[in-house]
Amino acid sequence: MIAIFQREFFGILRLRRAVVAIVAMALCSGLLVLARWPSEGLVDLSGSQARQVFRIFTYGMLAGVLLLAPAWPATSFVQERRRGTLALLFNTPLSKLSIYAGKLSGVLAFTGLLLVTSLPAAAACYAMGGVDLWQDLGSVALVLLVATLEYVAIGLLVSTFAGSTDAAVRTTYAAVFSLCFLTLGPHYFLQGQPGWMPFAAAWLRRVSPLPVLMHLVGQGSIGSQGLMESSSGLPEYLLASVAVTLAVMAATLLQLHSGIFDRSRSQGVITDEQSLGVRAARRVFFLVDPQRRSAGIPFWLNPVMVKEFRTRRFGRLHWILRLVAACAVVSLLTTLAATTGTVDWGVETIGGLLVIFQVLLMVLLTPSLSAGLISGERESGGWDLLRMTRLSGWQLAVGKLMSVAWTLLLVLLATLPGYIVMIAIKPVMWLQVSLVIICLLLTTLVTLAVSAAVGSLFARTTTSTVSAYVVLLAMFFGPLLVWLGRDAPFGYEVVQAALAITPAAAALSVIGMPGFEQYELIPLSWWVAAGVTAVSFGILSARIWRLMRPS
Repeated sequence: MIAIFQREFFGILRLRRAVVAIVAMALCSGLLVLARWPSEGLVDLSGSQARQVFRIFTYGMLAGVLLLAPAWPATSFVQERRRGTLALLFNTPLSKLSIYAGKLSGVLAFTGLLLVTSLPAAAACYAMGGVDLWQDLGSVALVLLVATLEYVAIGLLVSTFAGSTDAAVRTTYAAVFSLCFLTLGPHYFLQGQPGWMPFAAAWLRRVSPLPVLMHLVGQGSIGSQGLMESSSGLPEYLLASVAVTLAVMAATLLQLHSGIFDRSRSQGVITDEQSLGVRAARRVFFLVDPQRRSAGIPFWLNPVMVKEFRTRRFGRLHWILRLVAACAVVSLLTTLAATTGTVDWGVETIGGLLVIFQVLLMVLLTPSLSAGLISGERESGGWDLLRMTRLSGWQLAVGKLMSVAWTLLLVLLATLPGYIVMIAIKPVMWLQVSLVIICLLLTTLVTLAVSAAVGSLFARTTTSTVSAYVVLLAMFFGPLLVWLGRDAPFGYEVVQAALAITPAAAALSVIGMPGFEQYELIPLSWWVAAGVTAVSFGILSARIWRLMRPS
């Protein structure tokens, strides 16, 4: 175990991105405290200013854990399997428990090192007074440590199943953000109702660290709908998270055997080679037959776009239709569940839920599709083949971007039926819904441009995917941290300037989501989105021009 621990821990420390993560974590935690540090040596004796600093510090640390903790464990076993070193580990005297414990402790040690860099900022919060060492700082540190352990364990489990590093990173981030945010949804709809389902939803909500941290910093609990909670829910959160972590660890240990290399997969039979009866039956049961031979590329289509659709996992038409159908069903079910409480919630809250669902979907889906457009070709050697064709850099860029843009537009259109239900409930909201759709289109454009530009800066798919996720999550959820600190410690102007960075906040403001309706973000947010998109496409164009030059 010690040998695996040293190999894992020092291997991560040798990476350049690990040093960048350590420095960024230390700088961000310090800047969060300095944002509300008392000027001219004046300290609020009531402790309210210290509580404000502590609140911002807590949310910033949670964001750091969500962004950085899943990145390294998600690729651990995938890289070992691709390099052939995992088979060597299985042939050593080490047991699979020792291998897993060494990898888990190595990644946890590095993640703990990231958290240790925030100790000076935590000491500054305590030095201001008004913050208890054990009840406040100790409880927050305990929640963050348990959450880190849970997310690292999830990353290692995903790494045993995934076939590539970018798929592992994409799946791990989706799982982590689902545990943090989506687990709050059922309780939001079912609270206060009789039966066993509200009880189960309340316990499902305990898996997320967000309600516990909000209670610890004195902001109540998210999604409480006016219902007061006397307890922070810390014991329940610890119990639920530890249970999930132990279950994930057991599942990972079950996967660590020699059979992990023998995952055979049937290649199937082309539909065109089947009998006439089989082909006719598949025509009836399949709108798009996944085993049908693809037709030739027409002269008026961009061949790079067609190549991306045919080679990408979620680029094939049958997968896109499945994804679109799933998004449409979720959108309608969310609206249907919310309309039962329309009298209490209001249509604006329903619209806000739909906007949040769409933004989460775009932020989680776009980097997985567009971050590896250039780096994936460079890593696999396909970029040199593309350079030897007659295609220009402009055709390459347009083809790759359009392959992602069409997928995102179809997914966005699939989530629009919920707004039709809203207009049916309250017809006067058609103008607001139109503005929201414009904001969502800009959100899609920004996520595509930024993730493609960030991904083009790196030569490896894993690094580009993780970097795109970090940048996009910081862009879209960083302003929400400022919004959570509205009135204390941040004023109206600071919150409005922060929210103007993302068009998603403008959509929430237009729809009248509670807490956002007082901010005027249009057209400033649209101009910011246009500027970010232009700069991102400029960076992408410069990188493609540089890579197309003779080496």
